[in-house]
Amino acid sequence: MKTRRIRRIGLGVVSALAVIVLGACGGSGTGSGTVVGVDYPRSDSDFWNAFMKYTPGFAEELGLRLKTTNSRNDVAKLTTNSQSLIIHGVKGVAMAPQNTAATTPVLRQLAAQKIPVVTLDTRPDTGDVYMVVRADNRAYGEKACRFLGAKLHGEGKAVMLEGDLASVNGRDRTEGFNACMKEHYPRIKVFGERTNWDGAVAAQKLQAILTAHPDIKGVYMQSGLALSGTLQVLKQQGVLVGRHDHRHVFVVSNDGTPRELRAIAKGQIDATVSQPADLYAKYALYYLQAAIEGRTFKPGGTDHDSTIVRIRDGVLEDQLSAPLVTADGATYGGVPSVRSDAPSLWANNLD
Repeated sequence: MKTRRIRRIGLGVVSALAVIVLGACGGSGTGSGTVVGVDYPRSDSDFWNAFMKYTPGFAEELGLRLKTTNSRNDVAKLTTNSQSLIIHGVKGVAMAPQNTAATTPVLRQLAAQKIPVVTLDTRPDTGDVYMVVRADNRAYGEKACRFLGAKLHGEGKAVMLEGDLASVNGRDRTEGFNACMKEHYPRIKVFGERTNWDGAVAAQKLQAILTAHPDIKGVYMQSGLALSGTLQVLKQQGVLVGRHDHRHVFVVSNDGTPRELRAIAKGQIDATVSQPADLYAKYALYYLQAAIEGRTFKPGGTDHDSTIVRIRDGVLEDQLSAPLVTADGATYGGVPSVRSDAPSLWANNLD
């Protein structure tokens, strides 16, 4: 009797655990199409909230059914979410791991179940995926460098609010910006401040560096997450003024969210690089469907104004277009820009 009772309790625990894991997934999409999983990396930024809005519509267009999870910028949570998606029987998974140095076990877990993976926005430092969907993040840093270099006339001081250097995006944007500054604007002194994609940390670091160096005239924010804090700090320092005021500090952001475009129109910041949230959603799902159907790709141009490049053996990356955005749409440091009110920008078409 005692043995049977223990066995019943054990089965109850397993059943309860299964319910918890299954409950972690959300579902969306219509029809009886192939089920795919999408893990949202976070929901505390305008960019990722926009991506979450775009994803269900593109899934419906492709006839896919979605199971969604949110890893909240936590690798352990991503591992649990992947297990949940496996239990749901998904045929492919799209994810955007924010810590790209620690995703190999998750990829192995999915590979063991023969579930193809597409990563978007980021790519894993090691391990194979079917396709990476992102823009050239080194070019983000280079475009920001060119803009600030032109505005500062090649001399002065600038601060870079870095992302998380455990992320390939943080490393690429930092390396691209620094390499460009060293080559083209050696008379601009750059202060690099690591923020770990945290807006509050970014504001604290900016406050400290501006206090120590009030003559800083340029700021490069590697993410729009830093926007609110940056504007607040600039206001406190008395330098949140119009572009033609000598006190103006030139600010370049990354993401191209609606708030950034409004800030450009108001003259609060000067430029951003529009990271294509809509195309990330569209082509992450497109490549998942292709993987499930057994299609293959090779390096070269695409039919959607991008280029597929080979990153390393087993990893291809579709590098989507990400334009520099400014108030006037002029060319800066040899880099053309798009006006912030251009209808081609995803942030101007977000319902």
